[in-house]
Amino acid sequence: MRTETEEKEGKNRNSYHWYPGHMTKAVRQMQENMSLIDLVLELVDARIPQSSRNPDIDRLGAGKSRIVLLNKTDLADPEYNGQWVSFFRGKGISVLEINSKTGAGLKALNGLVQEVCSEKIKRDRSRGIVNRPVRAMVAGIPNVGKSTLINSLAGRACTRTGNKPGVTKGKQWIRLNKSLELLDTPGILWPRFEDAAAGMKLAFIGSMNDEIIPVEELALDLLAILKEQYPDSVKKRYQVDWGDGVTETLEAIARSRGCLIRGENLDLRKAAGILLDDFRAGRLGRMTLERP
Repeated sequence: MRTETEEKEGKNRNSYHWYPGHMTKAVRQMQENMSLIDLVLELVDARIPQSSRNPDIDRLGAGKSRIVLLNKTDLADPEYNGQWVSFFRGKGISVLEINSKTGAGLKALNGLVQEVCSEKIKRDRSRGIVNRPVRAMVAGIPNVGKSTLINSLAGRACTRTGNKPGVTKGKQWIRLNKSLELLDTPGILWPRFEDAAAGMKLAFIGSMNDEIIPVEELALDLLAILKEQYPDSVKKRYQVDWGDGVTETLEAIARSRGCLIRGENLDLRKAAGILLDDFRAGRLGRMTLERP
C-alpha cells in the first residue's frame, strides 16, 4: 500500500511522454503552412487550459493573429471557465468558450474572427482586394476536438473524427462561408514536457495513447488530485469513503464496481479504467484541474 509520501514521490517518478514520428511531420507541415494563413484558432481543453496549450504553436504562429477556443466547457467547472476567459483576455488574447460537439458558442466565432483580423481586412481593401476570406489554421493537441469543431462549423462531416488521438493525419482546407476558410492540421504534442504534471494531465484527458501508459498509476495520480479538489465527487459516484491513501480508495472503487479476478482478488487495472473513463466522460461531474 502506498503512503501519502509515496504517492507524492510516485508523481515525481511518473513520466508521461509521447511523441510518435507522425507528430514530427505535423510540426514541419504546420511550419510550412504558416505562410498560407492569417489566423491561428487554437483549441484547448477547458479542464486543463494551460497544460493543453502547445508552446510549439506559440513559436510557429508568432506574428499571426490568435484566438483561443476554450473547448469542452460542458465537462469543465463553470466557475473556472469564466476565470480562464478573464485570464486569457488579461493577457491580450481573444478567447471564446465553446462546445464543439453541440456547437455552443460557435455563432460568435465569425464575428470574433472579423474583429481580430480587422487590420488584415483593411489592408486587403486598401490594395483593392475585396471579399477575400480570412484563412485560419485550426491547431491543438490530439483529441482536443479539432475535427469535431470543423464538422460543427461546416454542418457536415467534412473531416474524419474519433475519440482516439491521432485520427487526423493530413491537411484539409474547408470553405465555411465567403469570409472564412479553415485549414485542419493533425494534433501535435511537444517532445518533452518541462512540467511533468502537464504530461500527467494530458494523459488524464486522453490526449495520449492509453496503451503506452501505466493506467493504474495514472488513476492513482488522478485520485490524488480529486481528493484535494473534488473529494465529494468520488464518494458520490462510487459510494466509497476516502482511504488513508489513494491506493485504498482505488481498491474500494474496485470492490464497489465488482472488479474481481480469480475469485476475490481485486482487478485494480479494470477499476482504474472505469475511473478514467468516468472522468473523461464527465460522469464524475464538471471539473477543472487547473486554476488561472
